[in-house]
Amino acid sequence: MIVGVWIATGILAVSIVLGLVRIGTATDAASRAVVGDLVFFSAIGLLVLLGMQTQSAAVVDAAMLAALLGILATIALARIITRGRR
Repeated sequence: MIVGVWIATGILAVSIVLGLVRIGTATDAASRAVVGDLVFFSAIGLLVLLGMQTQSAAVVDAAMLAALLGILATIALARIITRGRR
């Protein structure tokens, strides 16, 4: 299990770094928003893995709360980018 957690941590860390590079090179706001979500939810994945390693329920609860707020922020940003059109 420990090896799997470290492999998942490495994959998520690479995903965050590549996402940050892509945010810097993106040409439009929609691309930045999508990649920003990728980075945010990858960071939440790292929080969950940290909670698994330390066996802390509080860290996992914080990650679930952050995920809920992240989804709401994604919806709000999509509405802003599309200027309220459906």
